[in-house]
Amino acid sequence: MRFQPKPLAVAGLLALCSVAHAGDKVWISLGDAALAQLQKHATVAPSASAVPTAQLAGVAASAAAAVAGRTESIHLVQVDEDDLLQLSAAVHRELRRCGGFMFHTSEAEGLATLQRHAGNAKLAAAALAVTRPSYVIDQQSVVTPMLSQMQASNIGQTIVDLSANVNRYYQTAAGVTASDWLKQRWTTLAAGRSDITVEQFTHASWKQKSVIATIKGTDNASQVVVLGGHLDSINQAGTSETTRAPGADDDASGIASLTEVFRTLVANGYKPRRTLKFMAYAAEEVGLRGSQEIATSFANAGTNVVGVMQLDMTNYKGSANDIYIYTDYTDSAQNTFVTNLIKTYLPTLKVGTDKCGYACSDHASWTAKGYYATMPFEAAMGEDDPYIHTANDTYANTGSQADHALKFARMALAYMVELGSDGSSGGGGGTTPDKTETFTGSLTLNQTRSFGPFKAGVGTFKASTTGTGDIDLYARRTAVPTTSTYDCKSTGSTATESCSISVTANGDAYVLLKGYSAGSYTLTVTYKPQ
Repeated sequence: MRFQPKPLAVAGLLALCSVAHAGDKVWISLGDAALAQLQKHATVAPSASAVPTAQLAGVAASAAAAVAGRTESIHLVQVDEDDLLQLSAAVHRELRRCGGFMFHTSEAEGLATLQRHAGNAKLAAAALAVTRPSYVIDQQSVVTPMLSQMQASNIGQTIVDLSANVNRYYQTAAGVTASDWLKQRWTTLAAGRSDITVEQFTHASWKQKSVIATIKGTDNASQVVVLGGHLDSINQAGTSETTRAPGADDDASGIASLTEVFRTLVANGYKPRRTLKFMAYAAEEVGLRGSQEIATSFANAGTNVVGVMQLDMTNYKGSANDIYIYTDYTDSAQNTFVTNLIKTYLPTLKVGTDKCGYACSDHASWTAKGYYATMPFEAAMGEDDPYIHTANDTYANTGSQADHALKFARMALAYMVELGSDGSSGGGGGTTPDKTETFTGSLTLNQTRSFGPFKAGVGTFKASTTGTGDIDLYARRTAVPTTSTYDCKSTGSTATESCSISVTANGDAYVLLKGYSAGSYTLTVTYKPQ
């Protein structure tokens, strides 16, 4: 069910509490549609300690400018924590979407979030000095070979392993076990590289830890790119230790997709210029709690996160298009960039757009802090996996295959490499210019001459010749090439030759020229400097 936009008068700020339960009172922010479900399914009454009208006026004014163009107003409410499971179930069942609310540690923190979502995200980005990337797509020689190495079977196995847990609820022992397992899995994939760390992010208020893998940037490490998904799962029927909540699609599929990105980059020895972080968030299903704490910690530290992508559910193809880019509570410029990435690297895929409402997944936590975020999704809203939040969210119910999720993994790898390769040590989101070196000389029949080493960084190493006679060209990474051992060669019948090497990690490159007949040459070598 989709709700229609309401005319915006003021953004309501309500203080509600449940009289049906005796649980702790907590603050959440939510949109009109989710608020209606809360009022419908939980017994609520006005709180005796409502927020003063003076406070309301300041928030409402900023909200009015922001929500124009969106489908709902945002509200801050106080509820009994016991009602949150019922709210989540109602949003899923009746609105056919996930999430719908953000948990807040206090009224003041909730007010601050409401203000940012209401129109001050650009100000927050400016205050953080967040770099806007150039969004140039120029890493085809690096990305394209890796796309063919990505396997749906690898994604499927990770889904199977994660969904084998009884559940991954944020307060259960199985939820803790899942976090520990993923940390070990990513540590194994990191293969002992000194520039990669895998750690758990501890949350003081619950048991399950988030997991973060970091590939440190080579020369622009202070700029960060984030690829995330949520680790936890939930069954709307209950949250006990024994309640089955396999969460194969929601969101083992997203975690599995980004794990395949991580595996492929490491297997190719890829070393980004910007720092790449892979995040598995705890406690998404109960108000985006894990991602909020992480995004807050990054904002408090002034971390320059230049882009965030969220993979929440990637393996159920319920709609005509392959990938849907959600346009609300995301960044329009980055959304356009991601769409262009798909057109460039995955041209056979069909791309759609939709909206998922307030706080539908962890990207909203980053948006609230002023960071640029994108949310690609498996289907149009209301056409996603019907089994989520139940015991039937299993790998079998997505056909025991991960072909759809592979599309998202490939898109995400292109995103991480293109943004990871952008930028320079000088900041500002530009790219370091290619270095060009030129050599001239002559060769006699069968004479060879080698050149290098060239200190090539991640990118494309290109060598070309012009001249007289017949000159053959060979290029190779790590060692001087021979006429039988090389990474590329160009052996036409003239002295005009050209070949390129994809450099996935900083290292040495070499060139060999051979005179197939006597002649002169001008050799031009172009590459990204380390």
